[in-house]
Amino acid sequence: MPRPWLLTSAMLLGVAVGLLGGTAALTVEHARMRPDIAIALVTGFPCVVGLLVVLAARRQWLTALGAFILALAPGYFGVLALVEVVTRG
Repeated sequence: MPRPWLLTSAMLLGVAVGLLGGTAALTVEHARMRPDIAIALVTGFPCVVGLLVVLAARRQWLTALGAFILALAPGYFGVLALVEVVTRG
């Protein structure tokens, strides 16, 4: 198990990358998708992959990578929720 400061740093970076990724994804032209499906994909996929990496990790850096992947979802979800509130009121 890595040190707590390493896991905290990985999760903080994950949220920041999720926010930046969500913002960058908004600038790309994309097809219309139902909001519930988009939210399920954005939150579900990183959570499943991150949990699998954490559970299967035998090295400290893999655990930190799993925490980073898990933390992508809240950042990206925050951008999606903000866009839904702003566009649909």
